[in-house]
Amino acid sequence: MLLVIDVGNTNTVIGIFKESVLIEDWRIKTIRDTTADEVNVLIKALFSDSEVINKKDIKKVLISSVVPPAVPILNAFCKKHLNLVPIWITPDLVRSLMPVLYKNPDEVGADRIVNSIAAYRKYKTSLIVVDFGTATTFDVISAKGEYIGGAISPGIAISSEALFQKASRLPRVEIFQPTDKVIGRDTIESIKSGIIYGYASLVDGMVERMKKEMNFLPVIIATGGLSPLISSVSEKIDHVEESLTLDGLRIISQEL
Repeated sequence: MLLVIDVGNTNTVIGIFKESVLIEDWRIKTIRDTTADEVNVLIKALFSDSEVINKKDIKKVLISSVVPPAVPILNAFCKKHLNLVPIWITPDLVRSLMPVLYKNPDEVGADRIVNSIAAYRKYKTSLIVVDFGTATTFDVISAKGEYIGGAISPGIAISSEALFQKASRLPRVEIFQPTDKVIGRDTIESIKSGIIYGYASLVDGMVERMKKEMNFLPVIIATGGLSPLISSVSEKIDHVEESLTLDGLRIISQEL
């Protein structure tokens, strides 16, 4: 079995693959101040709910991280509790699988390249990958499978949190589903509309602008925790791939 871990600024996604099948996955909050033993307790608790996972069956670990403090912790966990040395997704590693045309390739987050590799291997055409994470990122891949570049916007959660903190009279609202109409008839509806339809419009607008700069017609892929919500009201998103990063780590594992 293959254990893959994607450490993001807000959430960490963990997956277990048996060959090419994702048999279990979990999304937890990213913990920066912990120990290898505490990670082991958490992993054991997650695995305990599954009847098909035995920690001894894990033969390989791939990790993508944008959180530097997580590196020594997860290294220690893998060595002590799995008797494995994890493979870390680095700029040099991913460049061997996808050309990166950024001015400074080392600046591109590992998760963005992993997403791009996964999307291109599946669709084999030009793409824009929109990832709804701590930041909302747009990654552009050419028809030749080159990572061209992209854009970074504040994420939905941090933008919403800033609104609730700075506008003290506005109530905190949940954004699990869109309102029926864009024009809200009370404060809660107005906030939900502004956040959900506002971000969908941001995505649609950015995609349209990117298309005008490209010499090809891309397929638009959405991923990340809020991708199903925004794709339900977006006019430009073609497909939702919620486990795109995990799939990318699996693909990289197979191609190494």
